[in-house]
Amino acid sequence: MERLWGLLQRAQQLSPRSSQTVYQRVEGPQKGHLEEEEEDGEETLAHFCPMELKGPEPLGSRPRQPNLIPWAAAGRRAAPYLVLTALLIFTGAFLLGYVAFRGSCQTCGDSVLVVSEDVNYEPDLDFHRGTLYWSDLQAMFLQFLGEGRLEDTIRQTSLRERVAGSAGMAALTQDIRAALSRQKLDHVWTDTHYVGLQFPDPAHPNTLHWVDEAGKVGEQLPLEDPDVYCPYSAIGNVTGELVYAHYGRPEDLQDLRARGVDPAGRLLLVRVGVISFAQKVTNAQDFGAQGVLIYPEPADFSQDPHKPSLSSQQAVYGHVHLGTGDPYTPGFPSFNQTQFPPVASSGLPSIPAQPITADIASRLLRKLKGPVAPQEWQGSLLGSPYHLGPGPGLRLAVNNHRTSTPINNIFGCIEGRSEPDHYVVIGAQRDAWGPGAAKSAVGTAILLELVRTFSSMVSNGFRPRRSLLFISWDGGDFGSVGSTEWLEGYLSVLHLKAVVYVSLDNAVLGDDKFHAKTSPLLTSLIESVLKQVDSPNHSGQTLYEQVVFTNPSWDAEVIRPLPMDSSAYSFTAFVGVPAVEFSFVEDDQAYPFLHTKEDTYENLHKVLQGRLPAVAQAVAQLAGQLLIRLSHDRLLPLDFGRYGDVVLRHIGNLNEFSGDLKARGLTLQWVYSARGDYIRAAEKLRQEIYSSEERDERLTRMYNVRIMRPAPHLQFQLLLFLAFPHSKNSTPQPFDLKKWVEFYFLSQYVSPADSPFRHIFMGRGDHTLGALLDHLRLLRSNSSGTPGATSSAVFQESRFRRQLALLTWTLQGAANALSGDVWNIDNNF
Repeated sequence: MERLWGLLQRAQQLSPRSSQTVYQRVEGPQKGHLEEEEEDGEETLAHFCPMELKGPEPLGSRPRQPNLIPWAAAGRRAAPYLVLTALLIFTGAFLLGYVAFRGSCQTCGDSVLVVSEDVNYEPDLDFHRGTLYWSDLQAMFLQFLGEGRLEDTIRQTSLRERVAGSAGMAALTQDIRAALSRQKLDHVWTDTHYVGLQFPDPAHPNTLHWVDEAGKVGEQLPLEDPDVYCPYSAIGNVTGELVYAHYGRPEDLQDLRARGVDPAGRLLLVRVGVISFAQKVTNAQDFGAQGVLIYPEPADFSQDPHKPSLSSQQAVYGHVHLGTGDPYTPGFPSFNQTQFPPVASSGLPSIPAQPITADIASRLLRKLKGPVAPQEWQGSLLGSPYHLGPGPGLRLAVNNHRTSTPINNIFGCIEGRSEPDHYVVIGAQRDAWGPGAAKSAVGTAILLELVRTFSSMVSNGFRPRRSLLFISWDGGDFGSVGSTEWLEGYLSVLHLKAVVYVSLDNAVLGDDKFHAKTSPLLTSLIESVLKQVDSPNHSGQTLYEQVVFTNPSWDAEVIRPLPMDSSAYSFTAFVGVPAVEFSFVEDDQAYPFLHTKEDTYENLHKVLQGRLPAVAQAVAQLAGQLLIRLSHDRLLPLDFGRYGDVVLRHIGNLNEFSGDLKARGLTLQWVYSARGDYIRAAEKLRQEIYSSEERDERLTRMYNVRIMRPAPHLQFQLLLFLAFPHSKNSTPQPFDLKKWVEFYFLSQYVSPADSPFRHIFMGRGDHTLGALLDHLRLLRSNSSGTPGATSSAVFQESRFRRQLALLTWTLQGAANALSGDVWNIDNNF
């Protein structure tokens, strides 16, 4: 061994360059001897093999390796540098090409969407390119969208009888289904529901009589049109003195009481507008009134002599069920032969209500005595000020009857290519009590035009990522009955699959202003689309530019809450699906003909002064481009961070009551903590998503699971993904379910049967923030000292604690769902 060590040292000294000596097994006759091999250090390990040491050999016996050719040795040493140089050149060329490609789309701004990265289309006709981008789809959509068809369809639809359950509606249903079947849709079908609708009894019409001081029934006041009524009014006869109550809002009735005019035991005369008929009747009932008469006040409508106005002999139709859907099967779908328990909706009123004309209202107002009404309560029916009353006695008789009626919803579907089980839903009411030009003919026309337009796009290479579902609703004039029954019938499916709902109801009621009644999740998307659509009455401006010209805060000018009488309301407040309803309206004046027999195509055309086709097309462009974005973006363009601002604004309203609660030993700290947790969780998740790699499927799935509701079927779907992440029969798709943020605000602590509108911000019931605020206001009212005040008009600490717990834990649950893993959640307040 010593001689071997010396041999190694001498070999290193004789070496003219950096090298290693490798000892390897020698085959053949020299087997058992050691042979030295000089190699560059970079390759020695490749030739290493086990050695067998034997006795030493003389140095001279070692064969010498021939010298390498100089240019070959230099080439071997330079090879790594050549490879590195080639890689650098390739990388630089790739980056240069990428930047050049992105730069070619800069003119499109932030709205550029590579909508078909996954699949190359094979379009025909005018679109012969291999891939369709946002600009391609936008141009294709605008090319196929026709203006003339809209006006013709509005006119023809408004001329047809289409009261829910009528023979005319049955014929229209067949015609619309046939029209959908002629388009390039993947599925067309009809759902039938058997619902309880209320109609006037021709044999026993509703009546209104004077009653003298002795209680004797006197002269009958003509109702002028016996067909006008309030569906779902209580049935029966009531008698009481008349009181004028403005719009019938809670603050109006409280003001009446403060002025010494108690609504209890009396008939209330209220004006159309501001709140729904159902809310007016419910408020009157809560204040102990016997019945309600509702009239259209001319001062509430446009006084422009160049525009048509509502006749003083016309009454306004409106249902009075404080809710949606069939009130005789609350929480259950009204399919044929389904057995239901004998239960009615808690939103059905217990007092009768009846619409009357302005002429009859004028006769009643002249009879009122008592205090003069406040200035803002005055109208234009009399030449003298309105008084509050009380006035002479009246007897109201309502004899409506309930009928089991079949209604039909019509569906058409374009299946998505990548996520066919996620539905972007757009719908419009089809039925109308009268001509219904503005109420439903416009929406029906726009829906049919969008179906035709998207069908043409499909024929020319378009295929959405998610499915598009077009729906024509029946029973809308009775409280969104058709849409609500469908939601109730497919609730478990739609919780998972419905992405967004777009309503076309009440789309054109004017042309001065644009409103979007919507969920906060859609606000950013609406802003983006407004910048793409031209204003119908301001040449050279987009709708966004028109809005910010009058108010730099565009959302304050445009965004409105969803009203209960919209079909979009149930999607959000009942199912937890974000929804939007677009409306063009007159400037500070209501459209006068809505829900009347004068809602004709001619009157709508006159109100818009010939701009009806242009305004209807603007709505179609808005809805269509919204559908393209929602059905084609890889990640749904829903801004869940917007709810942080909403939470701050709503819960900030509680601050003014902190002192009152502290004096009672109560605090709002719990709900403030939950608010902070939600805002932090939403902002953290948004930053993580926006800083992540969008094309990373696994990362996308992880984030989307955190913003989806933790339902068992979704957990099962996630388990399938983890078990079979790369199925050869399907392409992995991200759980793009930002829509579940809306679902998180449905309170889990109340029964859907008892409180169907469980949304804590948009719903109705004791679990909502609005109910908590109303309860807190009782701390500063004198209700506790008012004779006859009900328990609901007095602040109750036990009720407050329950309301606070319902609100706090729903909000905390939303924060926990966004936070992700349980080790990142702290539920200690």
